[in-house]
Parts: sequence; structure tokens; C-alpha cells
Amino acid sequence: MSKQILGIGSRINHEELGFGVVTNVDASQYWVTFQNDGVETIPLDDNFEVIEAIEDELDTVSFYEVERSLRSILKQYSDVSEIVHIADKYKKGTMTLYPEDRTMSSKDIPISTFFHKIVLLRDRLRVMEQKINAHKGLDDQDKVDLQQYITRIYGSLTTFNVLFKNKSQHFKGEGKS
Repeated sequence: MSKQILGIGSRINHEELGFGVVTNVDASQYWVTFQNDGVETIPLDDNFEVIEAIEDELDTVSFYEVERSLRSILKQYSDVSEIVHIADKYKKGTMTLYPEDRTMSSKDIPISTFFHKIVLLRDRLRVMEQKINAHKGLDDQDKVDLQQYITRIYGSLTTFNVLFKNKSQHFKGEGKS
């Protein structure tokens, strides 16, 4: 029994890669943009749950429209604000931390793990900003004061911008717009 071929825009939940949206289809595989792993190809007969099937049509949707829809869905149904990719040169890289005392052992950390923590920090700062702006118990001056602290925190984190693939996702402090 053959599986239905999903069209562009179909939503799936892959057993290993998680939630994703089909962005392209050919005779043997789907291109799927996953919430955590970005764009991956998977075989048409791979194991996944179909959340919403879109019939394949001749007038397919552009990749931009699918990506825009995916971002909207992710914002609506999860606490992830956007898909953030690590710079290609750091993919599968490792950070090594050396203690001052060379008799002690060093610590290796996958750069992707470190990057994930930086992205979580940025997302949580954004949520804090939203909560401050919506807080009914703070007056406008308190909100401005707290926003200035958050802006300074972003400025302190600009060192990590080198890890981001897209400049639009960089931390921006007081001096940048």
C-alpha cells in the first residue's frame, strides 16, 4: 500500500527530527524545514506522523511563502520565536576550554550545544521584553529603565554574533540599530 504524496506546506512530526513543514517534493524525497534542525531531506517513505496534509498542486507555493507560514505556525504553537542557524564554519565544531592550571584537564563542548544555549538566552530576553512592555503594574519610566538594562545585556552578548549564520539574528546593543 503506497503512502499519499504530501504537497508543499504539509505539516509533519518526524520521529527523530520533530515538527516540520514540507517545502519541496521530488520523486524520492521531501525537503522539510524542521523546527530545530532547519532544512533536511527525508525519503518519501520515512517514518513520520502527518499533522496536516496538503494535496500536491501544479501551482506550488514558493519557498519564501512556506518559510513565512512556518514561522507563523511556530510562533503561534510554541515558545520558539524563529529558526536560527549556526554559521557554516562552526557546524560540528568543538570549543575547548583550558583551565589556567595546565595539570587539570580541558573541557570540550560542541559549538552547536553552546550556540543553542546562546539562542535560548536571546529568546528568553525577548520574552522578558514582551512581559515588561505588557506589565500593568509598571509605569512607563520603570518600563524604560528595564528596557535599557535589556539593551545593555544585548550589547554584552554581541561577541557571540560570530556564531550566527544570518546577520539579521545578531544581538544589537545601544550603539547599533
